[in-house]
Amino acid sequence: MVVEDEPADIELIRMALDSGPYQCNVAVAANGLEAMNFLHAHPPHSGQAPDLVLLDLNMPRMSGHEVLREMKADRSLAAIPVVVLTTSEAEKDVVSCYGLRAGGYVTKPADVNELVHAVHCVEEYWFSTVRRPPKL
Repeated sequence: MVVEDEPADIELIRMALDSGPYQCNVAVAANGLEAMNFLHAHPPHSGQAPDLVLLDLNMPRMSGHEVLREMKADRSLAAIPVVVLTTSEAEKDVVSCYGLRAGGYVTKPADVNELVHAVHCVEEYWFSTVRRPPKL
């Protein structure tokens, strides 16, 4: 799942995921509130929880920090890995996100090729390298 409010970034991340080694069904939420509705399967969303959430921090209606806080406080969502993928390089954001139990923090590179590489690295780590518990 990609939680991002910037249409151009959504398309770049989709492109990166589409060109990666893993087949991904990508759900997109344009803000934090939409993401939480999707994750709680509120209408019009329903279905399976995502295997991974790529989360922007600075969004309208509900920030990435708020989404992360709410996800990790909810037993049904807490095990979903969340990687913060944002333009923020602020140390306070990095510390805050790890304190809220983010699985990773990646600063979005400005260069398209570097962004694609970063997304592929995230995919490789979460879908191949680490061992995750089975879905309940």
